[in-house]
Amino acid sequence: MDAEGIEAGRRRWQARYDAARKRDADFSTLSGDPVEPVYGPATGDTVEGFDRIGWPGEFPFTRGLYATGYRGRAWTIRQFAGFGNAEQTNERYKMILKAGGGGLSVAFDMPTLMGRDSDDPRSLGEVGHCGVAIDSAADMEVLFKDIPLGDVTTSMTISGPAVPVFCMYLVAAERQGVDISRLNGTLQTDIFKEYIAQKEWLFPPEPHLKLIGDLMEYCSEGIPAYKPLSVSGYHIREAGSTAAQELAYTLADGFGYVELGLSRGLDVDTFAPGLSFFFDAHVDFFEEIAKFRAARRIWARWMRDVYGATTEKAQWLRFHTQTAGVSLTAQQPYNNVVRTAVEALAAVLGGTNSLHTNALDETLALPSEQAAEIALRTQQVLMEETGVLNVADPLGGSWYIEALTDRIEADAEKIFEQIKERGRRTVPAGQEPRWPITAGILQGIEDGWFTGEIAESAFRYQRALEKGDKKVVGVNCHEGSVTGDLEILRVSHEVEREQVRVLGARKSGRDEAEIAKGLEAMIAAAREGSNMIGPMLAAVRAEATLGEICDALRDEWGVYTEPAGF
Repeated sequence: MDAEGIEAGRRRWQARYDAARKRDADFSTLSGDPVEPVYGPATGDTVEGFDRIGWPGEFPFTRGLYATGYRGRAWTIRQFAGFGNAEQTNERYKMILKAGGGGLSVAFDMPTLMGRDSDDPRSLGEVGHCGVAIDSAADMEVLFKDIPLGDVTTSMTISGPAVPVFCMYLVAAERQGVDISRLNGTLQTDIFKEYIAQKEWLFPPEPHLKLIGDLMEYCSEGIPAYKPLSVSGYHIREAGSTAAQELAYTLADGFGYVELGLSRGLDVDTFAPGLSFFFDAHVDFFEEIAKFRAARRIWARWMRDVYGATTEKAQWLRFHTQTAGVSLTAQQPYNNVVRTAVEALAAVLGGTNSLHTNALDETLALPSEQAAEIALRTQQVLMEETGVLNVADPLGGSWYIEALTDRIEADAEKIFEQIKERGRRTVPAGQEPRWPITAGILQGIEDGWFTGEIAESAFRYQRALEKGDKKVVGVNCHEGSVTGDLEILRVSHEVEREQVRVLGARKSGRDEAEIAKGLEAMIAAAREGSNMIGPMLAAVRAEATLGEICDALRDEWGVYTEPAGF
């Protein structure tokens, strides 16, 4: 880009910055020297390809969505938490909010993630152990007791049974007296990544997509601030993918959901702002920063040029980040504090909108209160002491960062072509699928392509680790340690017994006719193709359980079996 174009962009940025609200803060170094809100080429410089880098708050948003960066608003501290029963987790949430957390993120136990009730024989031994047990709207009420849902943003990390769990959240808000149109938060709902990586699915892909489309319509019409889909790369990376695979598979999933909305006749400028993303922040510092910058750029370009989005909000990629669980080690667990801090800083320098930092003991058990506090304080030290809030995209223009950003973008585009090619196999030769990315994803799920690609990447890394080409401190180098055993949090089996007892008491006091009526209306809606959210809400208000709702849908749609791979 020539000097005149760069200066025109600088003037546009300045106008946006001047018009935006800024935090009341001291924007200077520790030594007291003032810093500029953004840095770019010197006046009169010509920079080839600068239109791909640009200025914060301007298409293609490589340098961030907002002209002010974190000067306007810091990232949201959103700590992921949940264990035992709803009452225990409610106390942990209150602790997080009191300690300065800016939002809540719900971790569910395995039976809940799989759409099973706590009294299901298949839930035995798992209730409350890796997250909170939620069986009905009554549990959701307890989970958020004395936490006004109209005033706090809430993220729920669940995909297979996400829609009925969301209905329970809506009913809990109603019972608080909250106008649900005011609710703000994020529901994961990303079923594609379950088939690709995490494996917590319930039904075959097509009916899952029908349910997700119903949710998108419902939120677009009645809960405008709520984001009904958080497209998740985190679990893809945790399964062993490379950074480029995480980025490409995640954005492809996002494109698939855009195609789903378009296939429903929804306006892309209306529903696309309801999509958000969830990425892993791994320990390769600069690669992760580049990944986040490339993600914004790719998404903006595809949304504008492929899917016809005309508004900036519909072109924005807003994302939450969690530090890498797979980078944590059971050996020398206090090293995990350092790893988490580095990963968190990468997420911040990459422009994350919200952030969860893992606790040092999570490779061993659910976080203790002390470990959870250290994880929270890690973000607060970054936010309050390091100066990272002062400048928008401080690494923009770095030769290394820009080269990495370009490389990851190019690698992702190659993967998109591979996905589209798989989609072409589903139609006669010479034709193009109506929704090419969706067709490619479904075919890649069906033939095991995604799983195979991730397995190969994981194998290459493990081989490098075992040969010593890749180092992990405390595992294959610097193994001597004076660290003693940690005191870890253990969930008592009494939690399960009490949860099952309370669930039984609730079931005995329900109006079974109202539940049956709601479930029958839900299945009727599924068969006739109408929106299922209304009848599902009716069943939830009558205290239908998660297992009852999901079992009714399993009976109607069947269950999914993954293709065998060798």
